[in-house]
Amino acid sequence: MAKKRIGSRTVKLENGPVIISTSSIVGPKEAQGPLKDYFDIKLDDDLYGEKSWEFAESKMVQTVVEHAVKKANKTINDVNYMVAGDLLNQLLSTSFAAREVSIPFLGVYGACSTMAQSLSIGSMLIDGGFADLVVASTSSHYCTAERQFRFPLELGNQKPMTAQWTVTGSGCSLLSSKGNGPKVKYITIGKVIDEGITDANNMGAAMAPAAVDTIYSYFNDTKDDPNSFDMIATGDLGKVGMQIAIDLLKEKGIDISKVYTDCGVEIFDLENQDVHCGGSGCGCSASVFNGYIYKMLKDKKFNKVMLVSTGALLSPTSTLQKESIPSVAHAVIIANE
Repeated sequence: MAKKRIGSRTVKLENGPVIISTSSIVGPKEAQGPLKDYFDIKLDDDLYGEKSWEFAESKMVQTVVEHAVKKANKTINDVNYMVAGDLLNQLLSTSFAAREVSIPFLGVYGACSTMAQSLSIGSMLIDGGFADLVVASTSSHYCTAERQFRFPLELGNQKPMTAQWTVTGSGCSLLSSKGNGPKVKYITIGKVIDEGITDANNMGAAMAPAAVDTIYSYFNDTKDDPNSFDMIATGDLGKVGMQIAIDLLKEKGIDISKVYTDCGVEIFDLENQDVHCGGSGCGCSASVFNGYIYKMLKDKKFNKVMLVSTGALLSPTSTLQKESIPSVAHAVIIANE
């Protein structure tokens, strides 16, 4: 019997998976943004000393996993599972990083929703008594994502103002069955929502309905108060998608505007950095959560946060076949005792 379910979509975690440490790494552009002081490692070279952008991204994943484990005074051999993913075909960056760290590996794909997805799965593994230590991680890289999903950088294609800038970054949370730190309290797994958006340069509009569906489901299931949160942060809706989400939720009778932000809006200076509508990519919510948001929770400046990572489940194949953009969003509620 599923005793830990609340309403139709939400899970209440009773055994308190604790986030005992995190690690974050970002590229040079992100290191110039307003959250620069919250990231653990800031690169001055997008290649990170590697022969290709793909293997630079893989090295970033390996770095944050090892760093998060070391910060908690643990060893790699102490970790039971690595739950992680990225945007690339066959989870290239994550799989090669998993080869190097040699932790039992569950590769997951939720597009840019992967940080919340990996946190959800890792937390449920611990809450269910199947593990004591789990790393949840994801990454993205501007150059690898552009090459796979859009156009090679060498072409110099111009983007419309609705487009976003894929974050070069990676983040990792170390989840534990015991210890000190903020705890994962609730999880709401998203449904795939498709409102017929076909413009791959307007991801915020495509993903916003999925974020709305998940956020509404959480509040409908739990009867919680939006204003009890210090922050509700979507993954990477950008300026356009963020406003759509606010408006759609208001139509459903829920006003989150006082506590709502978007990781893609926070990570860059939208006025002075040429990123159009803001940041996107797996590494967007991963680096912002494991950098800025976690530190605010750890320092008790935040007490209760909802992370809603958002993902557009398109591919180059589906785009060329004129398909619309299905999207998904997963919500993770993290709070101090």
